[in-house]
Amino acid sequence: MSRTQCLRVSDGNIKSVLDDCWNAPQLLVIIWSLLGDFDSLEYAWWLQRERKLLSNKGIAVRAIGIGDRDSGLKFCKYTGFAPECLFVEEKAEIHSQLGLYGGLSIQFPLLSVSQKAWLNFLVMCTGIGSPGTMKEVFRGYIGDKKAPQLITDDEFLDFTPLPVIKGSLFNLTGGKGFQRPFELATLRLRNMIHVLSNWNTYMSNTSYLVQRGGTFLFDAQGCLIYEHRDRGILGFAEDMGNPLSFLGNY
Repeated sequence: MSRTQCLRVSDGNIKSVLDDCWNAPQLLVIIWSLLGDFDSLEYAWWLQRERKLLSNKGIAVRAIGIGDRDSGLKFCKYTGFAPECLFVEEKAEIHSQLGLYGGLSIQFPLLSVSQKAWLNFLVMCTGIGSPGTMKEVFRGYIGDKKAPQLITDDEFLDFTPLPVIKGSLFNLTGGKGFQRPFELATLRLRNMIHVLSNWNTYMSNTSYLVQRGGTFLFDAQGCLIYEHRDRGILGFAEDMGNPLSFLGNY
């Protein structure tokens, strides 16, 4: 991975992904699917939520997603992810090199590559070839008392063109201090509205809709100490209730 070069979103230059970060105590490398994918947007949200933890631990973060610079800039503006830490490629070459899950590949005769990807993606959304997806979808609606609260009482969620929602509204669904019913589903709905509103920017190549990503943590000596390879949609972490909890083990 040390020789991998991709386009850096911040300046549009082809650079080594790992430049200027090996001096950090730990290095977190995240391989995302399409930047408009549910998993990519949700993962970036968690990274922003836990940015103080990452900073306190001295963890350098680098991410590679499928897309171009325009989609990368849109992604960073929406999620707050640092554009100097995001790299993009259009053909998922790093995914192939790392042997990451390419998604369901049912062959549908007479259809184009993009059409096949769409149908396979829809099938994966039902849980076929995508273990845990339906369970995770339901968790977003019914809540999770083992997971942290996601939205603060004084936070406002903008769903343009839908009405703005205040975070305290979720207290009516079961209290506070944990992931309330509909809380996660609401964040996912916001992400979906954002992608649909910027479809042409994010989805210039829908043939990679089913491609999944992975997470890799390295120590100061460059040794891999943790990895997670996504096996399905909404499966970007071992603990989806707290995706970065694995950092506490190192």
